[in-house]
Amino acid sequence: MSKILIIDDEPGIRTVLSDIIRDEHHQVLTAGDGFEGLAILKEESVDLVILDVWLPNMGGIDVLKEIKKEYPNIEVIMISGHANIDIAVKAVKLGAYDFLEKPLSLDKIINLIKNALKLEKLKKENASLKNSMFMEDRMIGSSEQMKAIWTRIYQSAPTDAKILITGKNGTGKELIAREIHKNSKRSTGPFIEVNCAAIPDTLIESELFGHEKGAFTSAVARRKGKFEMAHGGTLFLDEIADMSLNAQAKVLRAIQELKFERIGSEQSITVDIRLITATNKDIAAEVKAGRFREDLYYRLNVVPIHAPSLNERTTDIEELIQYFMEKFRSNINTEYKTVSREGLNVLIKYKWPGNVRELKNFIERINIMTDEKIISVGTVKYYLQEDKGSKHAINNEYSDLKLNEAKDKFEKQFLTQKLEENGYNISRAAEILGIYPSNLHGKIKKLGIEIIK
Repeated sequence: MSKILIIDDEPGIRTVLSDIIRDEHHQVLTAGDGFEGLAILKEESVDLVILDVWLPNMGGIDVLKEIKKEYPNIEVIMISGHANIDIAVKAVKLGAYDFLEKPLSLDKIINLIKNALKLEKLKKENASLKNSMFMEDRMIGSSEQMKAIWTRIYQSAPTDAKILITGKNGTGKELIAREIHKNSKRSTGPFIEVNCAAIPDTLIESELFGHEKGAFTSAVARRKGKFEMAHGGTLFLDEIADMSLNAQAKVLRAIQELKFERIGSEQSITVDIRLITATNKDIAAEVKAGRFREDLYYRLNVVPIHAPSLNERTTDIEELIQYFMEKFRSNINTEYKTVSREGLNVLIKYKWPGNVRELKNFIERINIMTDEKIISVGTVKYYLQEDKGSKHAINNEYSDLKLNEAKDKFEKQFLTQKLEENGYNISRAAEILGIYPSNLHGKIKKLGIEIIK
């Protein structure tokens, strides 16, 4: 159901057009002059305007200019009983969809409304398509954890239920949100993302709800907020737990009523949105600590989805590596490379504290930095160590070992390195290590270090 605004000073015309539009199963709003019509546009998200040229107080052409300035995506059909060619041409040049003369033809007005709404829908679909082009990656994996996520997506997407996605950084929470939107009845509408952690507390209200010109020092023009921009689509509030308690209270009211006011305005704006939120924090613990509102938590957590860390779904790592190898091959226009089996085993065992995002960056790096067609285990280890620093690489290498096993492994590697540096001269290596040669011989035997002559 589209929302159509009629701006005409003749009550009879408003009544006739309203009846026609309602018969076509659309919602109707009416205004008797330009000022009233523009006031309605401030409060409501309108899909189409039918505008009379001759209006009291403010002429239709001036109203058209204001609409196209403030709401450029709204189509406008101009009507007039005393029009001439010059006015019609001027209206179209200013952005009017078409121009109709009174008395209005029933069939013509119905067809014009249908076509204008089709164009408006096409604009939304194009915007959605452009939005999806920024979605660089898709969800990869056939593990049980990923199958469970897909099940939740397909179950919840057709509804308007609020969804709370939890998971560590880099686990793909945004991808899950986008998949829900893509599989929903709102897929042709906008997908608007807000990173709550990246916006200062002083600006979050303006970002979400917009502001009027002059509402504060830097408000040089009216600005729509993300809630209004998401009308007819999905609003994704990422890192919701980083929002201040004051901002949480305003968000709670907005999602309860689907109504809010821009900063500097007392007029309420009604929106139709689907809300998806995400956080990398233990939000239940945040509630308990008093940092997150309990009532907001229960509002948001209708359908919970957990994005598992890469360590929770290691069976997907090889599939992800193949996907990213192919992706970055096409991006940098080189021949297709693969990772050796030994290299894959190292990558599968690695802990990936940055999760899929870290893995993606790593694969892009080795594609660029190595000429090997089959990337060796040595290359993999080198770039893992370069990425995280030797200390972190050691921590990951020994993290699954018991203390004595880790000590023996480290000691063997360390002694082997010192022996290599000193040409396997036992006396010289022992002197540098600060131990007796006899002690070094004992360790070489105990640890099974091979002496190369």
